[in-house]
This record gives sequence, C-alpha cells and structure tokens, in this order.
Amino acid sequence: MRIQRGGHRGGTASARHVVAGLALCLGALTACSAFAEPSADEKRTADPPTTDAREAPLPGEDPASGDGTSSLDGKVIVIDPGHNGGNADHPSEINKQVKIGNGSKACDTTGTSTGDGYSEHAFTWDVSNRLAKILRARGAKVTLTRKDDKGVGPCIDERAAVGNRLKADAAVSIHADGAAASGHGFHIIQPIAVGKNAGMVPRAARLGRALRDAYRDGTGIAYSTYLGEDGIDRRKDLGGLNLSTVPKVFIECGNMRNKGDAAKLSSASFRQRIAESLAKGFASYLT
Repeated sequence: MRIQRGGHRGGTASARHVVAGLALCLGALTACSAFAEPSADEKRTADPPTTDAREAPLPGEDPASGDGTSSLDGKVIVIDPGHNGGNADHPSEINKQVKIGNGSKACDTTGTSTGDGYSEHAFTWDVSNRLAKILRARGAKVTLTRKDDKGVGPCIDERAAVGNRLKADAAVSIHADGAAASGHGFHIIQPIAVGKNAGMVPRAARLGRALRDAYRDGTGIAYSTYLGEDGIDRRKDLGGLNLSTVPKVFIECGNMRNKGDAAKLSSASFRQRIAESLAKGFASYLT
C-alpha cells in the first residue's frame, strides 16, 4: 500500500490531528502489508520460469535441487544396437565363428524385419540413438557399440568388450524379435552365469527387472506370450551376455512378425516412447 505525503491545501491541521492521522496511516500500513506490491526481487522469485522448462524428473532425480541433479550424472551406460545395415551383404564376415565363453557362435546376424520391410537393424539404431540422447541430457556418459547403420558387425564378442573396457555401470542390447506371427509382446533376456560374467549376474537381474517394469508402464506392450515368464527370459547362449563383466541385459522390444507389435515398432512416436521408458528404467536401477 502506498502512503501519500503532504497536508490539506486549504489550511493547517492541529498537532493533535496530525498525530492521529499519522497513527491511522501506520495502522493501515501494518494491516495491509500482506497486499503490498512485491519488489522486483520478489517478482523474479515468484514468477514461473518462461524459458528452459524441464520435463518432469525421472525416478532418482532431485527436483528440489534446481540444477538438474540426477541419478544418471556421471554414470557410464553402453547401448548396443542389435545387428547392422551392412551385415546382409557380407555373409562371410558375419558368419565367422567367435568364442562366446561356453562355445562358439557366428560373429553376428542380419536380424529380422516387419512384413512391410522395416528392418530390425534400422529399428535398433533409431531407438538406441533416441535413448542415448535422453540419457546424455540427464548427465550420463553414453557409448553405442556401432557408429552407424551402414557397416558390418561388430562381432558379438566385441560388443561385450566395449562395456567391459569402459567399466560401464549398466549396458543394454536393443533388439526386436522375429517369432511366429501369432505371438506378441516384449521380454528381457537376463544372463546365466557361465564363467567370467558370474559376478555381474545378480546386478543384471536387477537391471532387467527395472527395465522391464519401466518398459511395460511406459509403452503398454504386454509381456511376451510365447517366451519367458512375466517378461523375463534367461539364456546362456548369447555372447553379448556371457562375455560381459558389467551388468547387461537384452530387450526384445516386441515381435516384428506380429502385425500389432509391428505397427507400434514402425511408428517414430512410439519409438520415442520406448526410449523414454528405457531411460526411466535406467534411472530406477542406478538410483
């Protein structure tokens, strides 16, 4: 409330009237201070931000910090986009045998595709880059196991070696399945201890559950109807898991041969939902 100064223009007031008037003004100021116009500093504090607005925090993020502090700050995450765009044209290279810890297997494979021709290697490349962008924005240090979608490989043993060299806090291999068209849904593949991976298996199990729960909640895709139990499968024939010494799982994001799943996986907006869901899973695990 603003107080006007000065007397009446037509004459002088007695001392008694001046004192009484001053007392009334002071009383009014005290009673109405709650409605006074805020200062410039107060306005800056009270006004909502008009630029650089952030998304709702991920699990593990401290919204009260005001500086974007997240459970992902400084975390090392490796994303392995399954297959590669040049694999089909180089059969001799991808069919060579590599050691996988409990036997041998082909260096890599070509992957599958939807009935309309959308390839798994393109899907995994797109989702992996979307996921990497989100994780980096949250402060994580992210490495992909391949640099583009036009090359060959790398072999499955090298894909595992990338996470080992970087001492990753977590790793995931992104895939989409090519099962019978009658089956639908997603599943996580967790490792079974076969040797050098034994120390990370319990942590990989926790990572797998975190990614499963976030993926189901964020995408609405059902657990696989044809493989695994409650969205979890366990295998010991995958070199990417057998040779990993850091917590790593695979995710089959859906069945590309199933019409319903294929429609979702072929949608750019849905692939963004996939990436956002997986990012929340990593945040949950790394909290």
